[in-house]
Amino acid sequence: MTTLVDAATDTAAGTSPPGAPAGARRRGTLRERFPGLALPALVWYAVFMIGPVVAMFVIAFLSWPGMLVTPTFAGLDNFATVFADETFWAATRNSAVQIVVGLPVMIVLAFLLAFYVVQKPRGHRVLRYLLFIPALISAPATAMVFYAMLNPDGLVNGILAPLGFGGTAWLADPSTALGAIIAVELWSGIGYSAVLVASRLDGVDTEIVQAARIDGAGDWRIAWRMYWPIARDFIGVVTMLQFLSMLFNSAQNVLLLTQGGPGTSTTTLAYLIYQKAFVEADLGYSQAVGVVLFVIGLLGMGAIRRVLRATH
Repeated sequence: MTTLVDAATDTAAGTSPPGAPAGARRRGTLRERFPGLALPALVWYAVFMIGPVVAMFVIAFLSWPGMLVTPTFAGLDNFATVFADETFWAATRNSAVQIVVGLPVMIVLAFLLAFYVVQKPRGHRVLRYLLFIPALISAPATAMVFYAMLNPDGLVNGILAPLGFGGTAWLADPSTALGAIIAVELWSGIGYSAVLVASRLDGVDTEIVQAARIDGAGDWRIAWRMYWPIARDFIGVVTMLQFLSMLFNSAQNVLLLTQGGPGTSTTTLAYLIYQKAFVEADLGYSQAVGVVLFVIGLLGMGAIRRVLRATH
């Protein structure tokens, strides 16, 4: 009887009783790891997520001057061309500035906004909706608004003119064009990130916060000494999402506002991929840049995860 009970327990746990074939043990483990309900999602992920990544790596080793032309194997020639191209290095610098400057500003301001919202000031429910509004506006509409604001006769120069700073062509000046692109991304991302972070900060025990206030802690100390450590891991997730958005989706704002110019002052890696693939029809070069961007994305996510992982 004891033997039968042990065998039944082993079978329910996904292991085989002594003397059973090794394949039976492996089949039980596979069923546990890959349940039937997850199979459609796994197939979808393999076809539509992993498949395009594999295709990108394959095309990066091809010479393919247009979709209607038969591709030929190019080996590492595309990568040699990419790394010898000054435009690529200009795009790399612009993307680096975009991330190093824009991402910390976005996350810090989003956290401070989220902290303010969770203090539940008057109208905080309406404020959450207002913060989310930029995420509801399409990229072309956003670009149109900022184009009207940043052109030489726009709102920004109209405000600065009485102060003696008007007349700047923000999108046509190499010294300000990239900053203008970063400003558009900050406007689009800060509110959305703040709403996400606030959803995590809502879970902080209010009794602990009240006790800290009784002990004399101010808002600044409570924000950075209490809320930040508790939400740090979730903030890391939001930071990774915005990092990937800035790195991979910057092409739309650049295309709509500056087309990479003036010169290459706003050409980012994402826009360079678009330009080479859809304007110049150099598919091999574009996907070689895509591979570089893919590696940068992996390294960046790893670094963000390491810096912002939970420590409590």
